[in-house]
Amino acid sequence: MNLPDRTFVNAGRSFTAARILGALGAAALVSGCMANPFQDAQVDPRSPVAAEVAKAARANADYPSFAEIPAVPTDVRPLAMWGRDARAAQQARAELERATAPETWSLSNTEGFAATARRQAGPEIQPASPANTDAYANELRRRATPPPPPKR
Repeated sequence: MNLPDRTFVNAGRSFTAARILGALGAAALVSGCMANPFQDAQVDPRSPVAAEVAKAARANADYPSFAEIPAVPTDVRPLAMWGRDARAAQQARAELERATAPETWSLSNTEGFAATARRQAGPEIQPASPANTDAYANELRRRATPPPPPKR
């Protein structure tokens, strides 16, 4: 594709202007972080942690060194064992997926299955008649005693 050069004449100037504006914007953002907002911060003396904050602020503790890094623990299983266990878990997942794949089961003989389940469950219980339910509810209402009146 042959485009005339005049199409891209101002591209360099606008790119330079964008870089300058970007640098100025970044400088403005970073300049807000130059001041330390905690330098003149005061702790409320009535605070329950005021004494601990003052003590921690005055502590001239040294920073930890690399010599203070604890040794590698010895009671951790080796990396090869992690890999073996991960492979065993993946293999168990694959076996489960194979065993429960859609082609391993079907919905045939559902009536036979339902009949076997009913037979194993035992005799079928007849639902309660509405008359028995109403009689039971009336008996409960008759036996119910209201709570005593509140003491005044």
